[in-house]
Amino acid sequence: MATPTLTDGRVTIRPIRIRDARPLENELMGNRAWLRQWEATNPHGPAGFDVKASIRSLQAHARSGAGLPFIVEHDGEFAGQLNVSGIAYGSLSSATIGYWVAERFAGRGVTPTAVALATDHCFFGLGLHRMEICIRPENAPSLRVVQKLGFRYEGLRRRYIHINGDWRDHFCFALVVEEVPTGVLRRWKDGRALESAARIPDADLQAATRPLRF
Repeated sequence: MATPTLTDGRVTIRPIRIRDARPLENELMGNRAWLRQWEATNPHGPAGFDVKASIRSLQAHARSGAGLPFIVEHDGEFAGQLNVSGIAYGSLSSATIGYWVAERFAGRGVTPTAVALATDHCFFGLGLHRMEICIRPENAPSLRVVQKLGFRYEGLRRRYIHINGDWRDHFCFALVVEEVPTGVLRRWKDGRALESAARIPDADLQAATRPLRF
């Protein structure tokens, strides 16, 4: 599957390339304190991280049709990554989005624009029906992204993904294509995205602060 290049204003998402390994590694190292608390980890123990091998794996997933790996740019400058993963067609027709941006780009509208561009491509370019984003309860910047875009809260997933050394709870948000007939980006820019759709019930907010009992 070809990963497209998509642009809105100063923000572009484009296919990841092997030559992105050096700037990607530099950003990951330079933003270590900013990103580490949200980094997926191996529950079976530490593993070395080979940036080029990671890029090749993402590209292989793209060729198989299972993913779309993007680099996020702001005014042509490397800003972060966005990956569409778990692409399924047929009766499910869904995918999941994950993303990060360097700390210096936070608050500039880069991430919501990138997420909106990718979601609109999946809905109207690939014909998918549902897009999902799962976010740790403590990740306020990412929670703000789904609020801005009007993603709908769907529930709390306990101990869902291994992050920063342990299994972490996540809040799940989603959109289906019927909710955004003019597209996610257009709805947001027109001021029609309902931030209230992403409201998390008090019961789930409280549950996420308590350890799961076994």
